[in-house]
Amino acid sequence: MPPLARQHFPTTRSWAYLNHAGICPLPQPAVDAMLRRAQETSVDGEYTYERHKSDNERIRAQGARLMGVPADDVAFIKNTTEGLGFVANGLSWSPGDRVVIPDGEFPSTLYPWLALQEQGVRVDRVTPAGPGGALPVEAFERVIRQGPPPKVVVTSWVQFGTGWRVDLPALAEVCADVGALLCADVIQGLGVVPAELERWGVDFAMADGHKWLLGPTGSGLLYVRGRHLGRLRPLEPGWNAVRHREDWDNPHLDYDPTARRLEGGMPIMGGIAALGASLDLLLEASVEAVWRHVDALCEHACEELAEAGATILSDRSAQTRSGIVSFSLGGLDPQAAALVLRTRGIACSARSGALRISPHGYNTHEEIDRLTAEVRLLTASSAR
Repeated sequence: MPPLARQHFPTTRSWAYLNHAGICPLPQPAVDAMLRRAQETSVDGEYTYERHKSDNERIRAQGARLMGVPADDVAFIKNTTEGLGFVANGLSWSPGDRVVIPDGEFPSTLYPWLALQEQGVRVDRVTPAGPGGALPVEAFERVIRQGPPPKVVVTSWVQFGTGWRVDLPALAEVCADVGALLCADVIQGLGVVPAELERWGVDFAMADGHKWLLGPTGSGLLYVRGRHLGRLRPLEPGWNAVRHREDWDNPHLDYDPTARRLEGGMPIMGGIAALGASLDLLLEASVEAVWRHVDALCEHACEELAEAGATILSDRSAQTRSGIVSFSLGGLDPQAAALVLRTRGIACSARSGALRISPHGYNTHEEIDRLTAEVRLLTASSAR
C-alpha cells in the first residue's frame, strides 16, 4: 500500500500523475481546508482571524518539523523566488564579494544572485559533469577555493533537470571551513526526502508548497538559521513584522525576534491552511516512508524504462538520487513525447533536453508500468 492514501488524491481518477517536480495535484484535504477558511471568512469576516492565525502557528510548527529546524526560524513566503530574494537582497554586499552557484540551476535560483553583479558582486559557477549533471562536493570545493572565500554558496538541494541530490551536510562543512553561508533551494526535495536542515548546517533554505509538499501555489516556507536573522534586512516591513503586531497606534519599528519579521503583512490564509493539511498528510505518513516508496518507484521505473529502450540520465547512486528520474528516448523529441503521453493520461515533463518523471507517495508500480508500456509504443513507432 502506498504511504499516502490514494483516496485523498482525486487526480488518480484521471491520470497517472508522475509530475510532482512540476505542479502537484492538490489532495482533497488541502482543498477542503482552503474552502473551509474561505467559507468561514465569508460568514464572519474579521472575526475568523483569531482562530485562523492560531492555526497558522500550528502549521508553522509542522513545516519546521518537516524541515528539521526550530519553528521560530521559519517564515511563510509566497514562493521560492521570494525566499531567495529575501536572502540575496536582505544581506549587505560590497564590491568584490563573491557568490558560488552551479551552472544549470533553475532560473529563479540563479537570477537573484546575478542581479547583485550590479553592486560589484562576483558570481562564480560550478560546472556539472556528465549527462547526469553530477555536482559532487569536490566540484564546489574547487571553485570555492579558487578565489577569496565566498560570502554565500547557493545550490538547489535537488537539481530540477536531472534529479542530482547535492550532499548538503558535506557542502555545509566546506562552507563553514571558509566562513561562507550556505543557501539551499530545497523545493525539489522537501516533502519527499527526509531533511534535517539545522543539523546539516544549512544557513538559509526555502521551498514553495506546490511540488513535493503537495500544497497550493502561492504558499511556502523559508528557513533562516536563528543566529543569522539579524544579518537580513527585512524587505517588506509591515504590521506583521514587529513585536507589537496589532497595536495599530504604536509606530515604533521593533522587529519580531523570530523569522516572522520577514512576513510583513497579511498572510495568505487559505493557502497556508491548504499547505497545513498537506503537511499533516506527509507527517502522518512520515517522510521516511514516503521516500522509501518513491525511491522504490524510481528504481522500478529505471529498470523498466531501460528495458523499453530508454537511456536513464539521472545518477541513481544511493547518496545522490532523488524523486526525479530523467531519461531520453533516442532521437525522439522530449517535448513531443511528453505531449503524446499527456494525451494518454500520463503526466510528466520535458526538461533539460529529456523526459522527466517524478512520482510521489500515492503513486503505484502499476502507474509506472503504464508509462513504460507507452514508452515501448513510442520507441517502436519511431524505429519504423
